[in-house]
Amino acid sequence: MKNPEIIILIVVPFLAACAGVYLAASGLVSVFDLSMCVAGVILTQFGVTFGYHRLVVHKSYQAHPTVKATALALGSMALQGPVVNWASVHTAHHAHSDHEGDPHSPTLGGFIHAHFEWLLSMRTDELSQIKDQWADRYMKDPYVRFFSRTFVFWTIVGLLLPAILGYAVNGITGAATGFLWGGLIRVFITAHVTWSVNSVCHFAGKKMFKTRDDSRNNFLIGLLALGEGWHNNHHAFPASAFHGMRWWQIDVTGWVVWLLEKVGLVKNVIRIPRSVQAKQLADVS
Repeated sequence: MKNPEIIILIVVPFLAACAGVYLAASGLVSVFDLSMCVAGVILTQFGVTFGYHRLVVHKSYQAHPTVKATALALGSMALQGPVVNWASVHTAHHAHSDHEGDPHSPTLGGFIHAHFEWLLSMRTDELSQIKDQWADRYMKDPYVRFFSRTFVFWTIVGLLLPAILGYAVNGITGAATGFLWGGLIRVFITAHVTWSVNSVCHFAGKKMFKTRDDSRNNFLIGLLALGEGWHNNHHAFPASAFHGMRWWQIDVTGWVVWLLEKVGLVKNVIRIPRSVQAKQLADVS
């Protein structure tokens, strides 16, 4: 096995999700458990979309230090790897999207490969090569260095915090169900939502803009991934802080960026003028 730790992070949350389905079908799940799961999914997914992706990789805006630190802590709790690794792989994806060198292209490797198989097949030396090429630009940022080096700590916090909250509400039983729903099942859901951007959004949906890859906009993934599902828009204009570029393209992360800008916690927000967008509109959907 090339990456046994990755296999554990895929298999254990999956088994937890199966247990969760059984408990839910048996009526053995509380509103508190589900609330912790939903809140955890939203918060850690936001850490990935707002922090890892739009803030660190694409520098779509500048955030107040407290906002930046909070976002990167939440992103780390999503268990999708240290921010420098995530950013380097994502940069490689954009550099070679759906062409040789793309770490997770369904066009090259198939749907399952793009969804999660690439995590299992990527060797340590392959990740090192990607980081050798792309990581330096990110490691210049002290926040990226800090949260990358403390990734294990934030992983533990993300798993134990719901257990602690559950214990405060319902003792040992609450700690167990909190760890299950707010920890492992939350990781399972967040991971598959993020992976769906890599797989579904290069496989099913519509193209609004001309790009050199097969990126597509998918309404459902747009909802679940807090705006990341408007993937064709993103590949057409990677630096844009807003992936939803029409009123009906729901982009929760973009809405938060807009709100934080209004209150002065985010600045230098990159927007793509309609005149620029018009030049790249696709001829067909």
